[in-house]
Amino acid sequence: MPSTRDIRRRIKSVKNTAQITKAMQMVAASKMRRAQTAALAGHPYAQLLNRVLVSLSGRVNHAAHPLLEERPVQRELVVLVSTDKGLCGGLNTNLFREALQFDAAKTDFVTVGRKGKQFVARTKRTLVADFEVGDHPSFLRTKQISKFCVERFLAADVDKVTVLFPLFVNTLTQTPRVFTLLPISPSIVNKDLAEAAPDGSVFVFEPDEEKILDAILPYYVHYGIYQTLLDARASEHSARMVAMKNATDNAKQLVKDLTLEYNKVRQAAITNELLEITTAQMALA
Repeated sequence: MPSTRDIRRRIKSVKNTAQITKAMQMVAASKMRRAQTAALAGHPYAQLLNRVLVSLSGRVNHAAHPLLEERPVQRELVVLVSTDKGLCGGLNTNLFREALQFDAAKTDFVTVGRKGKQFVARTKRTLVADFEVGDHPSFLRTKQISKFCVERFLAADVDKVTVLFPLFVNTLTQTPRVFTLLPISPSIVNKDLAEAAPDGSVFVFEPDEEKILDAILPYYVHYGIYQTLLDARASEHSARMVAMKNATDNAKQLVKDLTLEYNKVRQAAITNELLEITTAQMALA
């Protein structure tokens, strides 16, 4: 049985840990609100961009633009969006479980986040690029990622570009999502837009659909990566806030349990001392 001194030391250690996790919870909560606002604010714009692209795709030849070209997949590029730090529950674990489904012999990886880079190195997969965007992704910084993907696709180094990231659903739920970035498939765009496009909406394009398509397709890819990073950061801070809250609650409960054990050990020690005193008095009587 541990001594009262050992239990006191453990209680103090757990209390110190609880203070740390509580501070991390508060920091994550403040970052979470900003990240969630940014992620949710971009959804209406992404839906409108999808509507424009759907309308365009019905008026032009899909083979007229290289970003729409579908070809047999001999080599695939996967953009893995993870976190730079840990302590965010099972967020990265769930992502890496999905990443293991890709054929390592036919897949190249682009990582965003140090945890993803470590995973690719640990599993001995091919890493072709690594990017850092920080806690507050900007469109200019994320555009570097999308430009790299577009260049690899247009050069025929890869036949497909896929993005794997944690989709932000709400504060308690973040799910790994896989979607095809390139080639841009009108059927996928229509699927994402099924509930967003109002009936009877008509777009008029000037000067002509082909020129607008040349301008909007690269921007569609750039904004897709940007919105992905916003969702990923909102998921990260939400998952970390929840994980730190659970850790703090568990630490407080452990302190209560240790305090109860401490009182029992102390009471048992006092009882033994009383028994020894009583026994000694009876022996002297």
